[in-house]
Amino acid sequence: MQMEPKVNILLVDDKLENLLALEAILEKLGENLVRATSGEEALRCLLHQDFAVILLDVQMPGMDGFETATLIRNRGRSRHTPIIFLTAFSTSDQMLFKGYALGAVDYLLKPLDPNILTSKVIVFVELFRKTEAVKQQTAQLVAVNTELRQSEERFRSLSTCSPVGIFETDTEGDCKYTNPRYQAICGLKAAESLEKKWLESVHPEDKERAIASWSAYICEGREYSEEFRFQAAHGNIGWVQVRSSPMLSSQGDLLGYVGTLEDITERKQAEEVRAQVIREQTARQEAEAANRMKDEFLAVLSHELRTPLTSMLGWSKILRAKKLDEKATSRALEAIERNAISQMQLIEDILDVSRIIRGQLRLNVSAVNLLSVMEAALEAVRPLAEPKDIKLNTFLDTSIGSVYGDPARLQQIVWNLLTNAIKFTPKGGRVEVRLSTYFGFSISDFGLGADGENLDSSNTDESNNLKSVLESSDCLEPTFRLSKKSQNIKSQYAQIQVIDTGIGISAEFLPKVFERFRQADSTTTRSHNGLGLGLAIVRHLVELHKGTILAQSSGSGQGATFTVRLPLLQDNRGNREATGKSSSPIASTPLAGLRVLVVDDEADTRNFLSFMFEEYGAFATAVGSVDEALAVLEQAKPHILISDIGMSGQDGYTLIRKLRSLEPEKGGRIPAIALTAYTREEDRLKAISAGFQQHLSKPIDPNKLIAAVANILELPIEVPVS
Repeated sequence: MQMEPKVNILLVDDKLENLLALEAILEKLGENLVRATSGEEALRCLLHQDFAVILLDVQMPGMDGFETATLIRNRGRSRHTPIIFLTAFSTSDQMLFKGYALGAVDYLLKPLDPNILTSKVIVFVELFRKTEAVKQQTAQLVAVNTELRQSEERFRSLSTCSPVGIFETDTEGDCKYTNPRYQAICGLKAAESLEKKWLESVHPEDKERAIASWSAYICEGREYSEEFRFQAAHGNIGWVQVRSSPMLSSQGDLLGYVGTLEDITERKQAEEVRAQVIREQTARQEAEAANRMKDEFLAVLSHELRTPLTSMLGWSKILRAKKLDEKATSRALEAIERNAISQMQLIEDILDVSRIIRGQLRLNVSAVNLLSVMEAALEAVRPLAEPKDIKLNTFLDTSIGSVYGDPARLQQIVWNLLTNAIKFTPKGGRVEVRLSTYFGFSISDFGLGADGENLDSSNTDESNNLKSVLESSDCLEPTFRLSKKSQNIKSQYAQIQVIDTGIGISAEFLPKVFERFRQADSTTTRSHNGLGLGLAIVRHLVELHKGTILAQSSGSGQGATFTVRLPLLQDNRGNREATGKSSSPIASTPLAGLRVLVVDDEADTRNFLSFMFEEYGAFATAVGSVDEALAVLEQAKPHILISDIGMSGQDGYTLIRKLRSLEPEKGGRIPAIALTAYTREEDRLKAISAGFQQHLSKPIDPNKLIAAVANILELPIEVPVS
């Protein structure tokens, strides 16, 4: 515990023995006793120290006690210091009156009673302490008040001159304070700013989001920071960043909220300008790269077309001279035929790419047995492998089912992959071809996770999550109610793999291996011919068949692996049960009774979608224009609309706008899914805002489309176990 400071007591007497006697009486008080042997010395002590009480002898040579007291009272600092007169002579009333007139608080006769003297001194010591404490508190209060005034002035100045708007609200959300900048941003007067909330100044298109986010903030009590467009009373539109934090008392109780509004319009404009510059730079770089690729392609094309022509023209001139025997003539004709076939393949590749770019590559689809396709492609490439002594090792699953596709194009996929592997595999190498079934849970098929994320069937937690989501859905109509006995949801694909021991693919080129006109080596000294179109055509054909393709390589000299996965027809999945069990009629037709309207101006796509929905048990009506779709809607009552966006004449946006303008009983609220090759985020948002419930990018994965339909209509689809 901190000791209190000692109090000064002044003892004034011209006789040393008297001073010693006083000290003996008062030393038990533990205070600071100061001696003075004359009036002059006493006055000097008062110049440097303050005293709680002065014990002053009356009879002193030179300046006596009364004169000393008079001078003490004349000083402002010591005017109110208590003085106790001490005297050894009997005093008259006149001397007492004189002493009290000079401000004495008492008049004691010697010899002094120690107890009386001590008690009187104690009173004045305590009084001095309390007086000093009051002075100290007064000084502190003055300092606090001064600091508060300065702080208030500082806050008022900061608030008034602040470049950001400041507001304060209570726990009910009523505004209690706003600064001038806040009022300027919201376009309100001082009185109006306390009546209206900042939310009223938010742009109408952002208001719903602002109200929702602010309400969530009030409920959760976290830090708040959002950006909105503001439309002030004067009509100007700008961007404002709103920040807020809860105000808490020292006990942690919520007092209200304090926030700021900052005009970030210039920053947003600068960001947009910067983004536009980046987009322009990117577009310019892409254009320059495309020009370089075009020049390289034209140079390679010229070389590839001229090379067989040189051989063909050379042998033709030799044949015209008729100087060859039968064997040489046969060799010349073989060379001409071989080079003609090579040139024809180059031209076909160029035409295919042209059709792909124009979107005119068509498929003649049907149920295709992949085993026959693989065997035909292998027979076609054996003559290419034999001169290089390349071994073709095959591992083909003879029980593989059928896929829905174009047999000629499927054979082209396999043939291109095989010729590519043979081309880049050195003499004496090996090319391995595999055909198998690929199994796995695919969350993306049900719109429940990231695209391409597959789950192994052993992951029971993820499997159970999928099942719980699907089983918790209620059906729209009793017609759609399905059995929930099946406990597994699996996707099955036919998997084709071509594995070679060739030169491999570098890590830098691997991401570009499927791009058009891309070649790892496009120089005049390259060791392999070709236009760099084969793999680009393969990727497009695979995607047209709703499949995926993946290239893998450990690097140069490590060989390469190309994996193609094509969805198996559902009928085949149910017929290939290892246990001999067949799927239930309900599980094999999960969309039984569903009426689907398909709108697409491409006949092949319409036919494919109709076939696919009918395979799942639905009734599909396919039309090629907006007017036909609206006519069908008046007659039939489809449960869901599947519409392409990019159509000639009137597009999918026109259709959905016209549809949503209809009354509900006429189909105005029918769920709709947009199919489009426009896959940017803004394209998805545009489709949703137009009135579609979901946006799926082309090429369409049948499983994803069926899952999207099930999700929108809340159908608990189950796929039977294979």
